[in-house]
Amino acid sequence: MTVVREFTLPDLGEGLTGAEIVRWLVQVGEVVAVDQPVVEVETAKAMVDVPCPYGGVVTARYGEEGAEVPVGAPLITVAVPEGSDDGAGPPDRPATAGEESGNVLVGYGTAAPAARRRRVQPSPRPPHGTTAGRNGAEPIPVISPLVRRLAREHGVDLRQLRGSGPEGLILRADVERAVAATAPAPATAAPTATAAPARAATAPAPATAPTAAGRAAATGPEGERIPLRGVRGAVADKLARSRREIPDATCWVDADATELLATRAAMNATGGPKVSLLALLARICTAALARFPELNARVDMDSRDIIRLPDVHLGFAAQTDRGLVVPVVRDAHKRSTEELSEEIARLTEAARTGTLAPAQLTGGTFTLNNYGVFGVDGSTPIINHPEAAMLGVGRIAAKPWVHQGELAVRQVVQLSFTFDHRVCDGGTAGGFLRHVADCVERPMVLLRRL
Repeated sequence: MTVVREFTLPDLGEGLTGAEIVRWLVQVGEVVAVDQPVVEVETAKAMVDVPCPYGGVVTARYGEEGAEVPVGAPLITVAVPEGSDDGAGPPDRPATAGEESGNVLVGYGTAAPAARRRRVQPSPRPPHGTTAGRNGAEPIPVISPLVRRLAREHGVDLRQLRGSGPEGLILRADVERAVAATAPAPATAAPTATAAPARAATAPAPATAPTAAGRAAATGPEGERIPLRGVRGAVADKLARSRREIPDATCWVDADATELLATRAAMNATGGPKVSLLALLARICTAALARFPELNARVDMDSRDIIRLPDVHLGFAAQTDRGLVVPVVRDAHKRSTEELSEEIARLTEAARTGTLAPAQLTGGTFTLNNYGVFGVDGSTPIINHPEAAMLGVGRIAAKPWVHQGELAVRQVVQLSFTFDHRVCDGGTAGGFLRHVADCVERPMVLLRRL
């Protein structure tokens, strides 16, 4: 007698409702340990290795690589010995097969494990495709919300189905067979899938989850279609919302960054940890926000309030192979320039390798966007909703500049500042930007205010 435990895609939090399967890390029939990552998924915010809270033998996998899976849909089932799944035991003893943990996803919190129990009966399973009436008061054995939705879309009465899963569990294949049986012609019937044995091939993907091939870019008569999903889709949604909801305005100024570059060179010549230019700009931002706190805010239109935030959680735009992401430096206003440089470097590396936790991509209060790395001088940034402002920094380039009353070649940068006009007027925004420019041109202005 064994107990089969079904592990579903956990509630990821932060407004996420699903994920795309990128790569399976385990095979059917493989023994897994408690909290061993079993699948790599891509949410709208990060790549995440999903650990299974149970130890045992993998009996089935659900979904192909490239399929999008909603929260609550099954990922895998794990067979564990009956009576050995009552807890993870003392904290000083390693977990073994048959045990469970409370961990689901690092960075998402550890609520109760999102899994359900199903007992495997020693008696033969009902034949595939059999149907029988079910008492209306008896609970319908359906776990997957996708199965319920598929049945609802095709008008299938789940009470009239006898499931082919353990304990009569109704599977997707059972609903598909019912749909095929009522279809007007076999050619238009939904495809059927044979239920796999416990240690056989991967279970079929949910009916509404396209395969990797189906999700790939396709070229038709009207042109190439590229699915708007994952990080790209999340960015599109956020930017569109920002444009719809925020009455933004942009101001800009050119600044002489020669002294800023000299200051950075002097700091890095001491032999200590190297300080990045972005860290210096981040430190300037936190100083400017301390002087103009109305810009570290968000707007609640439901209550018609401007909420000024006490802490600065500084986001910075980072371009990766997966698209644009905005890691967040927590409590940036409490960090020194060296600490900011170290944290920015750590988050940037995690962004490039796709290992950022969703918690590291949310909760920002102000964003710094250094688009100068692309070799451009200026831009009009789109505010990272629901924040109230964003500072954009162009490339630093040698240009003719009037310095101390004479024409000289100086290192010049264009700074652009986009702000939510609901939180302040142009005087505040201009004062913020001018203070940033003063600190860029004369870093001693910043040092005097430390």
